[in-house]
Amino acid sequence: MKHTGENVVRIEADALRALADRLAGPMAEGFHRAVDLMFHCQGRVVVTGMGKSGIIARKIAATLSSTGSPALYLHPVDAVHGDLGMIVRGDVVLALSASGETDEILRLLATIKRLQAPLISMTCDDAAESRFFDLSSSPSGAGGAQDDTSKQRSTGSTLASASDIALDVSISKEACSLGLAPTASTTAMLALGDALAVALSEKRGFKEEDFANLHPGGKLGKRLARVESLMHSGEALPCVSATTKMPDVIYEMSRKKLGMTAVVEGDKLLGVISDGDLRRLLERRGKDALDLTAQDCMNRVPKTISPQEFAATALARMEEMKITSLVVLDQDHVRGIVHLHDLWGTEMV
Repeated sequence: MKHTGENVVRIEADALRALADRLAGPMAEGFHRAVDLMFHCQGRVVVTGMGKSGIIARKIAATLSSTGSPALYLHPVDAVHGDLGMIVRGDVVLALSASGETDEILRLLATIKRLQAPLISMTCDDAAESRFFDLSSSPSGAGGAQDDTSKQRSTGSTLASASDIALDVSISKEACSLGLAPTASTTAMLALGDALAVALSEKRGFKEEDFANLHPGGKLGKRLARVESLMHSGEALPCVSATTKMPDVIYEMSRKKLGMTAVVEGDKLLGVISDGDLRRLLERRGKDALDLTAQDCMNRVPKTISPQEFAATALARMEEMKITSLVVLDQDHVRGIVHLHDLWGTEMV
């Protein structure tokens, strides 16, 4: 018991190192063809698996979807009881089965072939890695099954043999002391699924802003939110003209509750007045400060940001400059004001 935890992690780490070696060697071509096939998919990547492999399949589908590749998980039992309609022409099927002989998965093969949906498999079947799909005769990469001459034959499992691309996630042993519970094998499947998803997202040119658009509710998505989605604009924007008297400037700042106001001419920014500017002005001029106008008191070099910048960029700029707000400018036109409190609401700080 003393070293069980350590041994489990080491066994699974060894399985991942072996998988990495195959990806760098004999399985490299098959892996890249699988990525190309999913890249050219005209529909969705339908991921399926049974039992523990099914749990990994569900996670792979979620990772693909969140990184720009439409995907869904299909439970193989539900599939043969009415959900086979989830697979349509133009889809690519990714099937996970450690043995390659999972009956619930094999029942789907006839429908997959009838729909001419390309099939990628992950099996712990070390003879599987040589089999791949020839994309040369299908420009879209989502065509039907190819002639036998376009494939290298495999003597592996039923699923691997039926696949257009068979990827090998074989392991030397499971981490379970009995050698029975899926442990190292499911870890290898999960890692290979992540490798496919990341390689595919890079091939698509998937960017931070794309990730943010797909994760609006997560902390990272909020961190990557645009300034324009957080700024105060319209009636909530504190602004005065250059000739506005200071009592009215103070009233506008108090009413809008952002601790500052923009000084504008039309929608062109002339400067800003902050709470700090007011305090310093009162220290210097006393009650005479109330006789001045906005243009007499404003900071003529205000700190600004574009509405398309990330919220994280706005936060970094405020921290660097030790300020609490930025005027949002779009081609010299005032669009709004973003305040530090708005960024607090995103849970970034």
